Amino acid sequence: MKNRFGLLALMALAVPMCALAAPLKPLSVVETVEIKAPVAAVWAAIKDYDSLNKWHPGFVKDEIVKGANNKPGAVRALTIKDGPTFTEELLSFKEAKHTYQYKIIESPLPLSGYVATVVVKPGKEGATTVVWSAKFTRKNPAEHPPEGETDDAAVKLITGVFQSGLANLKKQLEH
Repeated sequence: MKNRFGLLALMALAVPMCALAAPLKPLSVVETVEIKAPVAAVWAAIKDYDSLNKWHPGFVKDEIVKGANNKPGAVRALTIKDGPTFTEELLSFKEAKHTYQYKIIESPLPLSGYVATVVVKPGKEGATTVVWSAKFTRKNPAEHPPEGETDDAAVKLITGVFQSGLANLKKQLEH
């Protein structure tokens, strides 16, 4: 009887400790590029929610599957070059401020709660600055996730996506 009581007491203490596991750390990535082109030209190249595949080399298809292009609530299906398709929803689109925000709805990426913002603004000496930023957490809640699912891996993945897209946009517009 004492052993049973001791076991129950130990379980009563252990269960709340499991629930107190540390929450996942919020992660963020901010990448910026200066493009020697007017704001209007850069915005025209980047603004359409269904045009990521036109300026980002990592995507082969970008299709609106729900709603209307550049209208909050629009959902796009993105197909990665040699890879899977995932969906994102447009949260806001502000033509006058040259900015939009979107979130990932479903993807095979090791991320959760991903929300990103794209801003196009005047830069130095007639150039344009593009800022692409995102906030997210890693998907795997384990204290020690596998190598490709760590905080560092998630940040590296999004940093690479942003850098390659912005570099290609710059190349296209500065030709």
